Amino acid sequence: MRMHSFGSNTCEYADDVISCRANARHALHAFCATAMSAMTMVRVGGLTTATAAAPARRASISARKAAVPAGGKIAGSSRIATGRASVVPCASASIPMDAEPPSQKYYSGMKGKALNADQKVFPSMAEVLSKIPKHCFVKDTVRSMMYAVISTALTVGCGVLAYLYLPLQMAYLPAWIAYAFVAGTCATGCWVVAHECGHGAFSDNKLVQDTVGYILHSSLLVPYFSWQRSHAVHHSRTNHVLEGETHVPARVNTEDSDIVFKLRDLLGEGPFTALNLAGVFLLGWPIYLLTGASGGPVRGATNHFNPNAGATGKHALFPGKWSSKVWQSDIGCAAVVGALIAWAVASSPMTVIALYVGPYLCCNFWLVLYTWLQHTDVDVPHFEGDDWNLVKGAFMTIDRPYGPVLDFLHHKIGSTHVAHHINHTIPHYHAREATDAIVAAYPDLYLYDSTPIATATWRVGSKCIAVYKRGNEWVFTDKRVGKEFDDGAEVVVA
Repeated sequence: MRMHSFGSNTCEYADDVISCRANARHALHAFCATAMSAMTMVRVGGLTTATAAAPARRASISARKAAVPAGGKIAGSSRIATGRASVVPCASASIPMDAEPPSQKYYSGMKGKALNADQKVFPSMAEVLSKIPKHCFVKDTVRSMMYAVISTALTVGCGVLAYLYLPLQMAYLPAWIAYAFVAGTCATGCWVVAHECGHGAFSDNKLVQDTVGYILHSSLLVPYFSWQRSHAVHHSRTNHVLEGETHVPARVNTEDSDIVFKLRDLLGEGPFTALNLAGVFLLGWPIYLLTGASGGPVRGATNHFNPNAGATGKHALFPGKWSSKVWQSDIGCAAVVGALIAWAVASSPMTVIALYVGPYLCCNFWLVLYTWLQHTDVDVPHFEGDDWNLVKGAFMTIDRPYGPVLDFLHHKIGSTHVAHHINHTIPHYHAREATDAIVAAYPDLYLYDSTPIATATWRVGSKCIAVYKRGNEWVFTDKRVGKEFDDGAEVVVA
């Protein structure tokens, strides 16, 4: 989950500090390479100025055309003279690159619908919102609380039944695994309710809203206010390749993507995909919270428990008042950790692992799966600079078929996510109606992929390795791309 770019404040760093940060980055990459995909790599570093070869490379790039089967041609690149800093990714000259310009090789069930965005007309946000019935924005505190109680009761009920009827014996391991999956799946509903609280979609009563969200998220070891802030940034920069937040893809010809490509070459596509998915689902969420992995490059190595980590200035993840809110969030998580330790001492560590840790890991799995598939697929592009805007980013969100059971347990978080990105204050119980209105008004822009979830997950884990700049879009590739075919060799920080 990361975006990577570097703000002008980075120029203030002394050379020795940059060197120290780079060494730390290398160590972290070594740890993450076997566990994370290109979308879960930490990108930290200093500013590198454009080389003398850059103008010639840009001229070469501008001379070619990028053929895209799904939508005809995209004009060659033309850089925007903004006067802002630029970052030139590095790559090893010894690594073989494609000898031909890459074309769109893979398609999802959307069949390239999201590509060639510069050939489409996107409405203003006000125009989109005007198409959604006004009552869809109305919050009902009692109704919201009902869903919070249902999710909590299901989760706690699973735990009570397991405690009463499942012996802590190896012979019952399959039953405990099943319990972890069921309880964790129910707990994800609590997660989603807290997510609505963080967005202001739960109640017009802010005290009630934040109290419910704080309790539910803290219970799942999520720093409520810290995540509220980072997730708001995610919404404000959806599918921005430099300033996005969570699941921001690596760019070709950078250290991040080189590490993943090397691992893929070493293991082979199948084993790499299995390891990639296991690493992302098991470690992706805590690594993101602790290091900002898969966050935007402009923010560096952030930490949801330490507001002073990462970039400062305009790209700080927790500016101003948010610093104190991070510490408030830490108190809730620390209290839960303390309670778990006391529980382990009073009973046994295995009891806590079986009843809490198992479901916790399963809940994390659902969280990462939803977020990853909501914004990533082989034919869904990212953008940067003036090629990105809020509405375009929102319409790069993907709705998928999770079925009636998961839609009930998880409050339709995966099947109505486009509407959620159009306006995050729409309560989930109005999201289906809002989605239908968006589909009716903008059928050419709305994205829905009917691919079965398991198939889509394997495809994303296998094929969405890194992005390169083609025309005005950053598109996914599972092959290394030579700089001469990458319009994004020089990255402009927006």
